[in-house]
Amino acid sequence: MRLRLTPRDTTFFDLFAASAQHLVTGANLLGEMLGATTAGRKELGKRIAEAEHLADEATHQIMRRLNQTFVTPFDRDDIYQLASNLDDCMDYMDEAADLMVLYKIGELPPRVADQVQVLQRSAELTAEAMPRLRSMDSLSEYWVEVNRLENQADKSYRKLLAQMFDEIADPIQLMKLKEIVEKLEEAADAFEKVANTVETIAVKES
Repeated sequence: MRLRLTPRDTTFFDLFAASAQHLVTGANLLGEMLGATTAGRKELGKRIAEAEHLADEATHQIMRRLNQTFVTPFDRDDIYQLASNLDDCMDYMDEAADLMVLYKIGELPPRVADQVQVLQRSAELTAEAMPRLRSMDSLSEYWVEVNRLENQADKSYRKLLAQMFDEIADPIQLMKLKEIVEKLEEAADAFEKVANTVETIAVKES
C-alpha cells in the first residue's frame, strides 16, 4: 500500500457500503417477484422503486462528498466511476421489476430464476467487498467470482432467449419477456463493471 502523508476522508467507504446494501435489498425483492401474484408483484415493485430511490440518494451523497473533499481515499475518477456503476446495477433491476408490473406478466420462464439468482449472489458479494476497500485486502476473490457469475449469466441468457423463441408463439408476449430478460442481463453486466472498477482501484493502490 502506498504511503500517504495527508489525511483521507473515510466517509466514502461508508457510503459505498450503504449503496451496495441497497443492491442486496433490490435483488432479493426481485427474487420475491418471480413467484408472486400480479398484486404481489405490484407491491414488491413499489418496494424495489423505494430501494432504487435510496440507492440514488446514496450516489448523490457520494458525488456531493467528492465535490467537497480535497483529498480522497483513491483516484477521484475511480470514485465517480464506482458510484455510477453501483447506481447502474440498481437502475437495471428496478427497470426489470417495473416492466414485470407494467406488462402484467404472468408466469415467467424458469430460467429467469437463474438470472435473478446470479444478481442476488453478485449483490451479496459486492456488499461484502465494499468495506474491504478501506484496506484493499482480499478483493481479488470478489472480482474473480463476479466475473464467473457474469459468464454464467451470459450462458443462461442465451439459453433463455433460445427457449423463448422456440416456445412462445405470441409475438407481443415474446417481446415483453425479451425486454425483461435483457434488463436482467444488463444488471449482471453492471455488477461485472463494478467488480472491474474495484480491480482497477486495487491495482492502482497496490
